[in-house]
Amino acid sequence: MKVFEANITHQVLDFLNDNLKMIASFEIANQKMFDSFGIVHFFDNKGELETLKEVLSETQNIAEEPDRSEYGDFQTNFDLANKITVHLDSKNISPEIVIEPTCGKGNFIIASLRNFKSIKNIFGVEIYEPYVWETKFSIVDFFLTNPDSNKPEILISHCNVFDFDFKQIAKRYSTKDILILGNPPWVTNSKLGSLNSTNLPKKTNFKNHSGLDAMTGKGNFDIAEFITLTMIQIFQNMNGHLLLLVKNSVIKNIVFSQNINKYKIASIEKQCIDSKKEFDVSVEAALFYCKLNSNPDFYCNEFNFYENKTPYLKFGWLSDKFVSNIDTYIHTSQFDGKSPFVWRQGLKHDCSTIMELDKVNGYYVNGLNEEITLEDGLIYGFLKSSDLKNTVISQTRKFTIVTQKKVGQETKYIKTQYPKTYQYLTQHQANFDARKSSIYNNKPLFSIFGIGDYSFKPYKVAISGLYKTFHFTLILPQDNKPVMLDDTCYLIGFDKIEFAVYSLILLNSNTTMQFLQSITFADAKRTFTKDILMRIDLLELAKNIDKARLQIELEVLNKKYKLSLTLDFWESFINEMIPVNNGQFTVFA
Repeated sequence: MKVFEANITHQVLDFLNDNLKMIASFEIANQKMFDSFGIVHFFDNKGELETLKEVLSETQNIAEEPDRSEYGDFQTNFDLANKITVHLDSKNISPEIVIEPTCGKGNFIIASLRNFKSIKNIFGVEIYEPYVWETKFSIVDFFLTNPDSNKPEILISHCNVFDFDFKQIAKRYSTKDILILGNPPWVTNSKLGSLNSTNLPKKTNFKNHSGLDAMTGKGNFDIAEFITLTMIQIFQNMNGHLLLLVKNSVIKNIVFSQNINKYKIASIEKQCIDSKKEFDVSVEAALFYCKLNSNPDFYCNEFNFYENKTPYLKFGWLSDKFVSNIDTYIHTSQFDGKSPFVWRQGLKHDCSTIMELDKVNGYYVNGLNEEITLEDGLIYGFLKSSDLKNTVISQTRKFTIVTQKKVGQETKYIKTQYPKTYQYLTQHQANFDARKSSIYNNKPLFSIFGIGDYSFKPYKVAISGLYKTFHFTLILPQDNKPVMLDDTCYLIGFDKIEFAVYSLILLNSNTTMQFLQSITFADAKRTFTKDILMRIDLLELAKNIDKARLQIELEVLNKKYKLSLTLDFWESFINEMIPVNNGQFTVFA
């Protein structure tokens, strides 16, 4: 049965009927609920009491459970919540104050009442009103079933978590042992914004990203990360612990930010759970645990929550390097430096139906299935992440229109030099105008990004940023023109094929693979980023490679791909990577 769209047991229903139906004053009703169950302000106003009494007089009140998963609302089942509190109890954690910043249906609160005997106060915050009532009803049901249990003072607030004054709790209970517990929303600020949700923090670039990064995606952040960091900032000087169920990326980001923030948290743990089993979602999530009011730790031990014996890896900071596996990183740390060649992201246009083309029977065909005739001058072979499967690529399945040779270049020249192309682009001006990213604002017509001198290098070595394969690909020119890659790919470009092939061999070596495996995170949205790739010290790899192995790898490539390369340029390649005296590299590929 449901009351206020919240589940309610017959036991609770009977109690409320027997004890509240004759009470007219909501103040008296509130005192009755406080004396019986410790719940402060069970009713916020007289109207709620009257409505409840009216609803209770009906024999049936059935409402369908709304689907709130799009809000990142994945309610923790009681069995998991109970196992988590038992786990904390096994660490001899016995809090006096329990705070759940987004308490949902209250399963963590009920589990805390069951497993922690020293609680004096519980604070739960929840924006969705039916969940507020369900939490209150669950607390009543718990104490009716367990009348001899410790009854702390409990406040369940119907409130936006970002408006609730947690600082007052920290100030009032500064000497108490605290536990922050729960499962904040697994959703980003931009997603909630698109749903017109009010459960959002005030607009802020809380990670202090640069303007372009903030515009192109890094400014988008996980709501759970914001809540977790807020809890740490407010309560880090109190004795106690924090355990929140969040996406893996949130834990990684918090440990990464420790190098700057130096929050007073230690004994940091990532307890991995099976999200598919617990929530029926394909999201990598885990329990983030830390001890408050401690000398800062800069690493995290990773466990399997269901086994919880010993950590199977440790990630975090080792000196000034952030790594995904500290134990394995040690063996390849000498190759963690700075790439002598600048890794670049591929071309970004955000207009694939118009800019990306297939070639069928001599015609170009766009994403609207239109056959078009264009001049070849601005047409280049085009590769996406899914194309980078082979070790060497000389032919592409797709083509793209490249309107600029550098970012911001005026595009009026297209009208006179390539009139067919200009007419085609102009006919589809609406598609370009519909691009949502602000990076295109006040830019020339048909602007693109991720374009520069490096895009036109004839030989490239590239890797997909999306796929989990530690495999680099050599890109050769097509029809005497350089091949372009999309913005899910990362590349370095060369004028000499020998330099490209030498780099390819070094990058595809077992040593590089082991190094990359120790600094990348398999569950990251992009396994490889520019920051990751710029850490590969190709010069150090070149100095340490066995020349006989290098010769064997070169012969394999020559034979398989009909190349005829030698090691004659090896010393020149080494010299090209050696920094000059002013600290700048001799070449930026």
